[in-house]
Amino acid sequence: MSKEIKSEQPKNKPNKRAEVKRRTEKTAESGEKRRQKSQDKQYIRRLIPVWLKLLIVLVLSLFALFIGLIVGFSILGDGKPLDVLRFETWQHIIDFVRIEK
Repeated sequence: MSKEIKSEQPKNKPNKRAEVKRRTEKTAESGEKRRQKSQDKQYIRRLIPVWLKLLIVLVLSLFALFIGLIVGFSILGDGKPLDVLRFETWQHIIDFVRIEK
């Protein structure tokens, strides 16, 4: 009778071998599903290529810079708005910075 009790496992604890087998089966199934999904995928063509996105960002950044220069020079500096885009204006600003005493 004591031998029978030792051989029986409690009902609330799962058998370790069965649990490991179940895990490996799940892993194998999920690996097969992933492989099948990757084979079923088709290449999706991008609407806007990466190089065009970078070019758009660069152009918009330059546009924002020029708008900021114009607003800052005309409102804060009390100058004519389009004077900031002239070369002579920047030469004058550089001369102020380079003056040595």
